[in-house]
Amino acid sequence: MNIGLFTDTYFPQVSGVATSIKTLKEALEAQGHQVYIFTSTDPKVPKNKFEPHIYRFSSVPYLGFKDRRLAFRGLIQAVEIAKSVQLDIVHTQTEFSLGLLGKFVARQLKIPAVHTYHTMYEDYTHYFAKGMLIGPNGVGRIMKAYMMSMAGVIAPSKLVQDTLVRYGITVPMRIIPTGVSLPKRRSTQVNLRHNYHFYDTQPIILSLGRLAFEKNVAMTISVFSELLQVMPDARLVIAGDGPARKSLFEQVAELELEDKVIFTGMVNHEDIGDYYQMANVFVSSSDTETQGLTFIEAMAANRPFVAIHSPYLDNLVDNEAIGTLVSDYDELLAAVQKYLERPNTLADEQVRQAKMKDVDATKFAERVLAFYQDILADYHADDVDDEYPNDEEVGYMKRILRNPFRRS
Repeated sequence: MNIGLFTDTYFPQVSGVATSIKTLKEALEAQGHQVYIFTSTDPKVPKNKFEPHIYRFSSVPYLGFKDRRLAFRGLIQAVEIAKSVQLDIVHTQTEFSLGLLGKFVARQLKIPAVHTYHTMYEDYTHYFAKGMLIGPNGVGRIMKAYMMSMAGVIAPSKLVQDTLVRYGITVPMRIIPTGVSLPKRRSTQVNLRHNYHFYDTQPIILSLGRLAFEKNVAMTISVFSELLQVMPDARLVIAGDGPARKSLFEQVAELELEDKVIFTGMVNHEDIGDYYQMANVFVSSSDTETQGLTFIEAMAANRPFVAIHSPYLDNLVDNEAIGTLVSDYDELLAAVQKYLERPNTLADEQVRQAKMKDVDATKFAERVLAFYQDILADYHADDVDDEYPNDEEVGYMKRILRNPFRRS
């Protein structure tokens, strides 16, 4: 099968969405399929660099997301590329520029388009022109307009599916949790405890991910400051970067924790496993997670996690060896302390390994392929409305693309 993945964000940009797409691409290719990435240009990628099966379209940064980009040309070029590689199906991973381009390509080639809804935009509307472009009440309306002509939609969790149903989206939908491609074992393990001057048994807490305000890392810092009263040798490692970094730095300074909280900055994807291995427990106080890639990565590194309850995690966590889910500050504090004092046993490792088999990249690709095949079996090109875009889609495009650009 020849598969086109259309996404505004892809490596070297670092995000859960980019990781999910790369995981899917490599897992599908491992099963013998051809996968083509249609994405935006990136300042870190030279214009003349050859990237096999990756096509980049001229883009600019998107207002509110300095590390996210929107393509502004390439419709005809994308159609010609899609024809030349004989795409069988389009799979969009964004509702913005490359998503619209993917829908156009599918219409022109008379092939089905499916979509993965990655982001709960109701939690992120403040990024879009400070809420003036898209408000929480308008998200459902514009998402329904985007997905109305899709042949199918993938929801990474029941939370996402329930949200899309609430929006009134009626196209065929399937829950497919995002899989994880485990990093290859290095011949030499990097001892980050040594690099950061931690002693072998020192209690270490890891917070890893984009430093965005909705990730609520501030709560983790507050819990850590209180934990120090009973575990003064504990340390908190915050790995990642983002718009909340300055605020978090200020919080640490106000609490006088500069020598106990370590900000690592952005971490290379291939190094993530070493950070989990360094820690006793991974902690997330975000209540906006829909996929939970970091939690699966923690399991893969044989580490437990503490997180806020969500429909996705409620299905994932069925044993204390995997993690503990909490509802408030006090429960978060108690759970973190529990894992810092709890030994990591062979029985715990076996529980995590068993769970990983259900969420690995191979299983992820198999489930997506099964959805593709069902969509292709039911798809009839003659049933597709030749008029593109229709009135609702035009309204969507105007709403999304109204003055979205900022100068590079």
